[in-house]
Amino acid sequence: MDLNADLGEGFGSWPMGDDDALLDVVTSANVACGFHAGDPSIMRRVTARAVSRGVAIGAHVGYADKAGFGRRFVDIEPSALRDEVVYQIAALDGFARIAGDRVRYVKPHGALYNTIGHHLEQAAAVVDAVADYDRSLPVLGLPGSAWLRLAADAGLPVVHEAFADRAYTPSGTLVSRREAGSVLHDADEIAARCTAMATGQPIHDIEGGTLKVEPASICVHGDTPGAVDIARRVRSAMEGAGVTLSPFAQ
Repeated sequence: MDLNADLGEGFGSWPMGDDDALLDVVTSANVACGFHAGDPSIMRRVTARAVSRGVAIGAHVGYADKAGFGRRFVDIEPSALRDEVVYQIAALDGFARIAGDRVRYVKPHGALYNTIGHHLEQAAAVVDAVADYDRSLPVLGLPGSAWLRLAADAGLPVVHEAFADRAYTPSGTLVSRREAGSVLHDADEIAARCTAMATGQPIHDIEGGTLKVEPASICVHGDTPGAVDIARRVRSAMEGAGVTLSPFAQ
């Protein structure tokens, strides 16, 4: 099982999360590419430290919306979105190569992630961007999303992920952050459900029903309170259950 986290999401003098501590826990790092968060110096620092720890580097691409942290929908022309995604991947890949590695996969962020789950034009634009840049790059996303379906049709390697601290609807989509109970905070509860997902057991959806999630990667958010402790407990619980952790992208 792979354990991923969103990293490099500060900007200038404004920090966000504890990148160094999380890099000691996760196996893959979704690094902000300067659009929803991050800047060139942060990108360089996080990629270098990821390489030194053997953590796979992923391009965490998003809308150009730092003020909204990339969590607001942007009605952008598909061709412009395609080019912005190529720009972000290439920028991060440059710093990854300076550090001695390369971008290993692509994962959209926030509102872009949610939008391309159903918005066909924007989903196709992101698929086109990845295919234009490097068809061998795996793409990480939610099972059943339009983006992963179009990516598979285009011949891109598709990887399913689940979220450690996000509530699910009965249909397997994420509960909106605007709704109560959308984000989980109890570290023990989060660790237990991650272990269940990693071992093929069902979890509970927001309505109390059972839901089977079979991810190849589990995301622990780096910007939530207690993120490092949660990530450590998740890793410890999964390893205690006999789950081997390693990057999905080699």
